[in-house]
Amino acid sequence: MQKTNKQKLEEFIRVDHAGERGAIKIYEGQLLALNTIIKDETLKKKIEDMKKHEDEHCSFFEKEIKKRNISPTKFLPLWDLLGLGLGFGSTILGKKAAMLCTASVEEVIDEHYLNQINQIKDDEKKLREKIKKFRQDEIDHKDIAYEEGATKKGLYSVMDKVIKTGSRIAINISEKI
Repeated sequence: MQKTNKQKLEEFIRVDHAGERGAIKIYEGQLLALNTIIKDETLKKKIEDMKKHEDEHCSFFEKEIKKRNISPTKFLPLWDLLGLGLGFGSTILGKKAAMLCTASVEEVIDEHYLNQINQIKDDEKKLREKIKKFRQDEIDHKDIAYEEGATKKGLYSVMDKVIKTGSRIAINISEKI
């Protein structure tokens, strides 16, 4: 059965809300590690700056959920916990791991947002333009992560695959439930 445009948009907004909130939780986990165990003020500042973008994105999708009367994913509490754990865990492994976490997630989101942009019709130009802007922010975050030392060499390639697989699973679940 073919989905209606309205159903597709509801899925897009539900999953984007969950994803942006997840990104905030990852950054909160990274900041928790940076404030308690790992002392790196330069990295902390970069993460705080990237988190501001995620706050803006999440706020937009929270408003869209309310305005359009869309139920958020029932998995938000689990995604919150996993995001905090991923952010904290990757950061205590070191700067390269923390930055790879950001790069891996952002690469999935870049692809995810591009797919949505290509499906959103002209009657939703404002939504499409917001997602385009948010996608560019995510690409910028990925670029910062690589500039700061993210790598996929050696065991980091396994970490990259695990993070990307987990992100894609969360996307698929959050669209539906």
